Amino acid sequence: MKSFKQIREASAPKGQLVWSGKAAGPGFNVACTITKDNSGFTVVIDGDILDTFKSEKEANKALQTTVKELGGKVK
Repeated sequence: MKSFKQIREASAPKGQLVWSGKAAGPGFNVACTITKDNSGFTVVIDGDILDTFKSEKEANKALQTTVKELGGKVK
């Protein structure tokens, strides 16, 4: 039987890491990444895939907007 860690790592996006940082706000401090693969640029916040975008600029803007809506800032 697979462990939770193995399942979570299997669902992580594969590809080249473009950007990595942290987002912090009242009550949360999470890791954020943008990776590039064949389908585009994938935004991951705290291990959860937000979405895949065509350009790095769109991915970065979506990350900034999402964190801002949660009440935090990207560092």
